[in-house]
Amino acid sequence: MKITITASLLVGALIVAAVVIVTPLWDRHSGSPSPPASGSGTELDLGRRIADFAKDTVADAGFRPPNRAERETVASGVALYLDGRRAEAERRLAEVDFGVRILRDSERGRRFAEIADRAGEDTRGWGRVYIPLDGPARFSVQVPHPVADAYSETLGAGVLRTTPGGVLVIAGAHRTAGEGNAADMAHRTDTVFHAVCAELVARRLPGIQIHGFADTTSPSHEAVVSTGAGDQARPQAITLARALKTAGFRVCRAWTANCPLAGRTNKQGRLAADAEVPFIHVEFSRTVRTDPARTRDAVEAMSAAVADWHTTPDGLLSPSGA
Repeated sequence: MKITITASLLVGALIVAAVVIVTPLWDRHSGSPSPPASGSGTELDLGRRIADFAKDTVADAGFRPPNRAERETVASGVALYLDGRRAEAERRLAEVDFGVRILRDSERGRRFAEIADRAGEDTRGWGRVYIPLDGPARFSVQVPHPVADAYSETLGAGVLRTTPGGVLVIAGAHRTAGEGNAADMAHRTDTVFHAVCAELVARRLPGIQIHGFADTTSPSHEAVVSTGAGDQARPQAITLARALKTAGFRVCRAWTANCPLAGRTNKQGRLAADAEVPFIHVEFSRTVRTDPARTRDAVEAMSAAVADWHTTPDGLLSPSGA
C-alpha cells in the first residue's frame, strides 16, 4: 500500500513538473502568455502596431530621464539579443522592466523581436527597438521625434518592412515631454535611444534617421538629404536624392547646397561620424508625410538607399548573429 501511495505521489509530482515546464511564461502586465523567442511569433500588421504606439502611447507619454545604469542595461540587452543570446538578453532587459515579444509582419511575413517597456511605457517614455529575426542586422532606422514630426514613425516602419536587415529604434515620448530638451532624442546623449544607437554604431551598422519639417520652413523643398556631421554615407545619400527626384520630389542636397535642417549637430550623426560609420539624415515636409502616395514614394526611395548597405561587402558591417 505504501509503495502504491509513493508511486502515485511521484507520478503526480512529475505531472506538475511537466505542466510547469511546458506552460509559457505569462506577461504580468498584459495577462497573456509571452511567445517563446524561437517561435513563429504573433502575426499582425507591424505598420499599424507602430502607428498605434505613436498615437496611443507616445502622443501623451510622460518622460523620466533614465540614469546611466538603466540606459546601459537596455543597450546591453539589445546587444545580447543581436548576438543570439536571447534568454540572457531577456533576463538583462527584465532588470529594468523591459521585455521581448516575437512578431510576424502580416505584410511580408518577416519576424521581428519587439523590445519594449512592460512597466511604464506611458510614463518613462524610453521607446522601443525592433530587431529582424530572419537574417542579420545590416542597418538602423532611427525615429527620434515620433508624433512631433508627424508620421515620421510611418516612414520608419515603411523602411523597416520593405528592406530586410533593418533595426528600428523609435523614441517613446514627444520631444517636448521632458523638462527642457530632455526628451529631444536627436540632441541628447543621455537617453535609451542614444545608448541603443551607440551600440549599433559600435557594431558598425550604418543608420538612416528620419525627420519632418513644416512646409513653411523650406517652401521650395519637399525633402532635405544630408550625411550629417560626416561624409561616409555620400553614395547612399546620392542614391536617395536621385530616387526622390525621379519620384517628383523637390530635394535639397546638403553636400552641394546650403540646406536648412541638415542635421550637423545631431548627436547620433556626430557619433557615427566620429566612428566613420555611414549616417543619413533626411527630412520630409508635412505635405509629403500626410499624403499616403507621397509617403510610399519616400519609403521606396529610402529603401533603395539602404539596400546598398544590405549588400555591402563584408568588412563594413559586423555580423549580428540574429
